Amino acid sequence: MSENTATKVDFWFDPACPWAWMTSRWIDDVKRQRPEIDVEWHIMSLAVLNENNEDLDEGYRKFLSTAMRPVQIAAGVQRELGNDALKAYYDAVGTKNHPEGRAKDPEAFEEALAEANVPAELVARADAGEFDEYLRASHAEGIGLVGQDVGTPIISVNGVAFFGPVISPAPKGEMALQLFDGIVAAAAYDGFFELKRSRTRGPQFD
Repeated sequence: MSENTATKVDFWFDPACPWAWMTSRWIDDVKRQRPEIDVEWHIMSLAVLNENNEDLDEGYRKFLSTAMRPVQIAAGVQRELGNDALKAYYDAVGTKNHPEGRAKDPEAFEEALAEANVPAELVARADAGEFDEYLRASHAEGIGLVGQDVGTPIISVNGVAFFGPVISPAPKGEMALQLFDGIVAAAAYDGFFELKRSRTRGPQFD
């Protein structure tokens, strides 16, 4: 792909998902090297995705019960403050959750809210459910592009969407660009649907 080619990337994430975090760090590195790429961030929810799934184990159900509030607040941030504010919120919350390993620490979440300058009144409105309809609409938009049998992240490249890529660690530099160009090439072929292998490692954070 030429560096001068206009490329639009839409990225759907749940802040609780470590795999979405890995993929977002890769997109960040690509954006740093190719600032002309237009990246728009969107929210989706693993809790919403699985709300009618009766086959979940108790541990995952407990995880999902704690994952909903950060997404509700993310919905408020995006609707009221915009894309850049959503990215700042995701960076702050994701850093606490994943590299710092403090996902279960309520103080860490409060620190992230402060770092991202999220107003207390917006948090209160999110806690009251004001942005739930917006959240579900954003979630439905992303899932509608790829189908119900996937999770997060979802990326859309120039209007063609995929689940993933699932990567660990997040590539940087030239390797990040090579992977991105491969994704763009795959998106250009209308008949491409799936490419997968089993994971042999967990998320490796910087």
